[in-house]
Amino acid sequence: MMVLGIDTSCDDTSASVMESGRVLSNVVFSQIEHSKYGGVVPELASRDHIRNILPVTREALREAVVSLKDIDGIGVTYGPGLVGSLLIGMSFAKSVSLALEIPFVGVNHLEAHIFSLFMGRKINFPLIVLIVSGGHTELVLVEGEGEYRVLGSTLDDACGEAFDKVAGMLGFPYPGGGEVEKIAEKGERDAIDFPRAKLKGYDFSFSGLKTAVLYHIRKKPPSEKDIPDIAASFQEACVDSLVFPTLALSDRLNIRTIGVCGGVARNKRLRKKLNERAKGCKTFFPPPQFCMDNGAMVAGCAEFHLERGEFSPLTLKVNPSLTLPTQSP
Repeated sequence: MMVLGIDTSCDDTSASVMESGRVLSNVVFSQIEHSKYGGVVPELASRDHIRNILPVTREALREAVVSLKDIDGIGVTYGPGLVGSLLIGMSFAKSVSLALEIPFVGVNHLEAHIFSLFMGRKINFPLIVLIVSGGHTELVLVEGEGEYRVLGSTLDDACGEAFDKVAGMLGFPYPGGGEVEKIAEKGERDAIDFPRAKLKGYDFSFSGLKTAVLYHIRKKPPSEKDIPDIAASFQEACVDSLVFPTLALSDRLNIRTIGVCGGVARNKRLRKKLNERAKGCKTFFPPPQFCMDNGAMVAGCAEFHLERGEFSPLTLKVNPSLTLPTQSP
């Protein structure tokens, strides 16, 4: 089966062609004009998706050396995300489905991130998955194909959002999470004792950490040589806040397979510390190019549903607040 995957959930326009689990192309156009506003402007994002969706799809087809007539089905993110952005991808995918008379499936963006772990390899069930991105931080028990239980989530900010906010405090343009990681390599991780939220269960909280960094900077405006230490200490607090609940859940359930996906899964310090601490566990991360929002993970998730005959009606609406479909404990 050859599937076209479309993702326009936020500010990246992406299209991918996948055939029987093999990625033939994955094209991502990242919008840069939002940096001057310090965050994504939904109206501008929607307009850029309108401009980019067709050329991005054409490029994905060209790189895969296929044409639209070769496509057997199409998948598109229908939530969660920015409603205007989602509508562009949804409208485009429905149009292609109608024109080619091929099946169409709406894909849950969070489930697609989980599917990014499985591209090109087999992972045995059950496993614990940490979804960590700019908009979400969740701990999920994956008991089988399409079988999910959310056992922990952020009570306030997502981890990726905290990275971007602290980047702004340190003078880096949006999105600055990657810059924080880069400058942190030059700093001392224990230079500043930033707080780690101590919560019952397996939930997360980053608002207190973010505020602590803000107060530290206000109390003592950093010189250029102080910034690496602030970045490294903040990053270490974030990583600890992710790693320890994940390992605690692994111990409680006696599940020794752990996957991490989402944009923050690219973070080298997170990968290193989890691998160091997860004694006796197998850890999995997507390749860096599949951590960020991309059409390939949407195509992979869509292929799974299409092969099971799980099609979506053309009346399907976008859902900006969509959650992961979960099973009762």
